[in-house]
Amino acid sequence: MTIRTGRCLCGAVNYQVEGEPLRAGLCHCRNCKRESGSSFTSYGVWPRAAFSSSGNVATHAGQSFCPACGSPLFGLSDGEAEIKLGSLDGAPTDIEPTYELWVKRRESWLQPLPHAEQFDEDRI
Repeated sequence: MTIRTGRCLCGAVNYQVEGEPLRAGLCHCRNCKRESGSSFTSYGVWPRAAFSSSGNVATHAGQSFCPACGSPLFGLSDGEAEIKLGSLDGAPTDIEPTYELWVKRRESWLQPLPHAEQFDEDRI
């Protein structure tokens, strides 16, 4: 079974996920742009039971980050763990996004991923 590890910039928070993600995507919504400080966020979603972490995190609007260095890391719900792919150790990974969300807010200079399904807003 594949085990992937990740951490924040300062190393105070560490996590691991087991197995392959249920799905992976890019999001171009305003919240993801602001949270990441970038033009989009890339993430993978695993079953919540496949996720474990150590260290103290702060959480705002469902997204957890390191309170010491501010690195955005993950969002947890009852059934899923959404991991910021940039926080994984060992990048680049073999995890390829299969969809893009909020493409109506994608920067005009960014091209759509050719193999990814495109959604104007959320998938649902």
